[in-house]
Amino acid sequence: MSAVGPTRARQRARDEALSGDAGAVLVRDILERTGVLDRLVADLHDPRDPRYVTHVLKSLICTAVVLIAQGWRPGQDVDRLRDDLAIRIAESARRGDQATDWALASQPTLSRLLGILARAGNLEALSEAIMQVAGIRLRAARRGHRQRYLTLDIDGLPLEVHGHQPGAKWNGHDAGRIYDPLVASAAETGDMLDTWLRPGNAGSAQDAVTFIRNVVARAKREICQVAMIRFDAGFPGEELLSALEADNTPYIARLKANKALDRLGAPYKKRPRGRPPKEPRQWCLDLSYRAGTWAQPRRVIMVVKERPDDLLLDRIHLVTSIPAEQMDAEAVLARYRERGTAGQPPPAPAGDRHARDPAQPPAHPGDRTPVRRCLGSGLPPPRPVVLGAAAVTAASAVRRDS
Repeated sequence: MSAVGPTRARQRARDEALSGDAGAVLVRDILERTGVLDRLVADLHDPRDPRYVTHVLKSLICTAVVLIAQGWRPGQDVDRLRDDLAIRIAESARRGDQATDWALASQPTLSRLLGILARAGNLEALSEAIMQVAGIRLRAARRGHRQRYLTLDIDGLPLEVHGHQPGAKWNGHDAGRIYDPLVASAAETGDMLDTWLRPGNAGSAQDAVTFIRNVVARAKREICQVAMIRFDAGFPGEELLSALEADNTPYIARLKANKALDRLGAPYKKRPRGRPPKEPRQWCLDLSYRAGTWAQPRRVIMVVKERPDDLLLDRIHLVTSIPAEQMDAEAVLARYRERGTAGQPPPAPAGDRHARDPAQPPAHPGDRTPVRRCLGSGLPPPRPVVLGAAAVTAASAVRRDS
């Protein structure tokens, strides 16, 4: 551009007009386009008197989801972000110039939101909303059609607490006071599908039958035609296995080692003749096994693997309802090894606002990086809107009596 003579430029920066969270507006746009937020709010009961409500339920839920999707923690960061322009626009139920007339809800108000979501009937609406989000995204990728097959991983997700919250119990295995919720996730996509909060001393299989049947029924309605279940050695029991078989729901699970299984597999735990190769070998064997508490024999696959630089052999046992004609032993093992890692603390995602060197002190007294902040399935993290909605549900769940 050609010069137009001497000019003066004045620059002024105002904190209230700046924001580093422009992505919040995109998250709100996703919520609006899917329509899940409006359907969720319509199904929720708000016990507050409308005459004294400043922040409607839709704005409160949107605030929590947007903050989580942006990497913030609603219960700890909302007060310092109350005047953030982008987040105020994203959460506001108003339009035009009025969208920024009000600051974000305070931390006590967001805490009361969790109490509202935990009321009878509202938890079911939240569970439906999470499944709907996953269904909308997966059907959109398939031109409106459900997937033919989907694998559902069922896991326990120990959540450490620092205090004596109701339902939090000491767990010797995790060496701390925890909640132990059941979590269902879609293995192929990483989407979280449902959670069911349980006390920290709950057994692995407690409430599993009701939880899995509910998740499978809704998954078949929203996202797939056939759902296969995978779970670890803490779950297989006669009640759960017979329930899945009665529903024609295929499953693959690991079995705990025991003397009966060792005796059954002893004739097969032998190295092949000859000098062993450099790489450890592995072989699978199809067996029929009936545990003492089982009503019938079931297909069990014994996996034997050599140890490097050792004469001993490792072995694991899998139980499955899938016939050998449909899936051979090697294929069953490969499918099981794709299991998720919900029970393990994942690495901090790239761009996580709270990822820091553990040796460094927290930025402020309330800055505590969660031990487990997201679900993993061996795949990339789910979309922000899915993760946000799931986190709200997990945070607001209450212990359900069996």
